[in-house]
Amino acid sequence: MNVVGIIPARYSSTRLPGKPLLLIHGKPMIQRVYEQTLKSKLINKVIVATDDKRIFDCVKNFGGEVMMTSKKHQSGTDRLCEAAKKINCGIAVNIQGDEPFIDPKNIDIAIEPLLKDKKLNVSTLAIRIKYESDLTDKNKVKVVLDKSNFALYFSRSRIPFEMDNTHAKVWSGRNIYYKHIGLYVYRKDFLMNFSKMKKSYLERMEKLEQLRILENGEKIKVVITKKDSVSIDTAEDIERV
Repeated sequence: MNVVGIIPARYSSTRLPGKPLLLIHGKPMIQRVYEQTLKSKLINKVIVATDDKRIFDCVKNFGGEVMMTSKKHQSGTDRLCEAAKKINCGIAVNIQGDEPFIDPKNIDIAIEPLLKDKKLNVSTLAIRIKYESDLTDKNKVKVVLDKSNFALYFSRSRIPFEMDNTHAKVWSGRNIYYKHIGLYVYRKDFLMNFSKMKKSYLERMEKLEQLRILENGEKIKVVITKKDSVSIDTAEDIERV
């Protein structure tokens, strides 16, 4: 099975313009993401999909593969779809372009379910939440799973609700919560169909694309990892990493 890793990268960003080109210890962030993705044992090809010539030239300069895509895309998934259409692959992996130290093992364990189960079309990652601050942070997406680790729901809210601890001042820590890690693995045929689906009600409410998949009756396999992935959204994040 030919597996391609695609890194959507746009220059415009409300909070951090030019984010893919920001230097982290002397290397552009997009280069660090690319090099980490190359370490995956299951990905056969890595390509950056961008709408900006500055990013295109940067990737070319460090010897990476890159493709120009439309500036009209509203999401990274739309950019992923355009790129995947032009590539001969059976599986497309959506690698977030703002995670410069993504663990290659996380990429591989997310891919494995689609290699083992030919009926499975989508997989992603989650990690157990350790800190209550993540539960209340709307930018940290929570996911609830069934007994087979398929996603029941994704939300920016605190789910599931810990009813027995309603009046406690602090999180009890007894119950298990999971934070979603936004790395997606798609079977290409499904990805093409996904791109044609209309935005769903819950997707519009939560501003989470993956809910469109669930609302259309498709399952998402969630692989639990112990290795978190740090994303860069602000200048403070750059200092932190």
